[in-house]
Order: sequence, then structure tokens, then C-alpha cells
Amino acid sequence: MIKKAELHVHLEGTATPALVRKLAANNGAELDPSTFASDGEFRWTDFWDFLKCYDKAAAAIRSKDDYRAVTYDYLKRCASEDVIYVETFSSPDHAAQVGISYQDHLDGITAGIDDARRDFGIEGRIIVTCVRHLGAEKALAVAKSVVNAPHPYVVGFGMGGDEAQFHPKDFAPAFNLVHQAGLATTNHAGEFGGPESIRDTLEHLPVQRIGHGVRSIEDASLVEELAERQIPLELCPGSNISTGLYTSYENHPFNKLKEAGCLVTISSDDPPFFATSIGKEYEKVARAFGYSEETMQQITRNTIDAAFCNDELKEQLKSKI
Repeated sequence: MIKKAELHVHLEGTATPALVRKLAANNGAELDPSTFASDGEFRWTDFWDFLKCYDKAAAAIRSKDDYRAVTYDYLKRCASEDVIYVETFSSPDHAAQVGISYQDHLDGITAGIDDARRDFGIEGRIIVTCVRHLGAEKALAVAKSVVNAPHPYVVGFGMGGDEAQFHPKDFAPAFNLVHQAGLATTNHAGEFGGPESIRDTLEHLPVQRIGHGVRSIEDASLVEELAERQIPLELCPGSNISTGLYTSYENHPFNKLKEAGCLVTISSDDPPFFATSIGKEYEKVARAFGYSEETMQQITRNTIDAAFCNDELKEQLKSKI
């Protein structure tokens, strides 16, 4: 069985509809009925509607123990698909909206990571993210929380949200603060923003990786730069297809970017929202492009090399492949 790893998955976006309903019931929280379709799956129409649906589902997570449960549940599902390592994006802003402090949010996630390692042997780490459309001030506040409460499981800082809002340079104070504290950073760019979104990120933010980055395919010189600098791309094909960027795995630029020499990795982004999992993503990418088992294992090795965890853990993980 192919060992797998992923670098780009939003923790709140890993909770299944069943788990969201269970947490809401336990908390006495009322879920907006429009969160779900008639078959019980999440209901949304386009990317911006997806962001709203995500927020509605995330609001069911109300406590430190809820964050532990969500983390544990996701890592358990990953372990069943031979995943050995996951870097998950956490969102203190979502936690704050329901009154959870940064420390409780962090403690819940780390407890879930510890419990999953004990029970399934899977390893997890955290990339704390700010939300782009909430603006630069909130981003800086999140960055300060990261720097003021360091934790060995927090290995990076990133930004998600609506790429159309603000400019990457607006977030330079937040990214620079974390970078100067010694943490690696990544940013969602070139998903719904074009190649210029990636260029602006590379120019103004101290990033080591790019989240998504698929729209780089529209700019040959940018692809060349990404390949030359070996900046890892956190590619999420199923997510891009579900949100309408591409029509199929075969039409997704994954293989073109790989053939151009870019360092490509595979992730699931928000798996229950896109009816996928990291196991399915590996399977569908391999089938679409006729990749051998050896090629897929090399993608896992690349993923671990691109991870933000320490070198000692990377060597342990690579010994499992």
C-alpha cells in the first residue's frame, strides 16, 4: 500500500456532516438548515458560497474538546488510508467567533494529535492560519498569538480565504513577524487569483510554499521560476474540480507542473465538502496520469521534504515509505 502525506487541509473543513451534526447536538447549537443538502451532505453552489457553508459548519465546533474530536476523527480516517503525516491548517479566527481562546483551540488540536499518534501511529503538525478577507489587523493579531505562545506542534503560519480581498503586501507585517520568530510560512495563491497572485505573494511575503498555485500554469515564466526555485506547490486537484476551476483530473495542470520540474504534492483541502479524501486524491491523480507506484511514493517523499516539521521527524517518516 502506498504511504501518503498531505500538507494542505483545513481542520474545520475536515469535519464530516455527521460529526458537525453530532457536535451541534452535543452543544445545543442550532445549525442553519441550508448547511446541508437533502442527502445530508454539505450544500453550496460556488466558491464564495462554499466559504459561507464552511463558516456555518465550523460554528458547530464550540470547545477545546470539540477541536480534539475533529482532529482525532480526521487523523483516524487518514491512518486508515495509509497516511503517515498530515499538516493541518488551524483557524483561531473561527475558534474566536464561538468564544474559544487561542490557547484552548491549540490545546484541543494538540490533544487530538497525541491521541491519534497513540492509537494509529500517524503524525500530525499544525499550520496556524489567518483569514484573508478578515483583513490585515486580524492577521497580525493571529501572528502575535503564534509568536507569544510557541508550541512544538505549530510548525508554520499561513493564510486562506478570499484571494480577491486585499493584497499580499498588506499581510507582510503578520508573515514577517512569524518568519522572524523562526517559523516557515505558506499562502493560498493562484487558486481563484491568477498568476499575478502568486507573483505578488513571492515578492511580498517570506513564503516557503504556495497553497494551490495551479494558475501558475497560465504563465510559463512563472512555472519556470517555481521549478527553478523548487518552491513546493500544495496541489488539491479534487478541490479545484469541485469549485469549477477545472473539469476533470485529466484536465488539471498537476502533470504539466510536474513535467515542468515543479515540486508537486497532493492534498485534499476540505475533503467532506468535495466528496474526497487524501486516499482518493492519490488514487485519482495516479489513474488520470498513469503514474506508477514508484512515482506516487516519490510524491510522498517530496511532500515530506516540503513539510515544515523538523529534519529528525522527516527522516523517521521517510523510513516508513
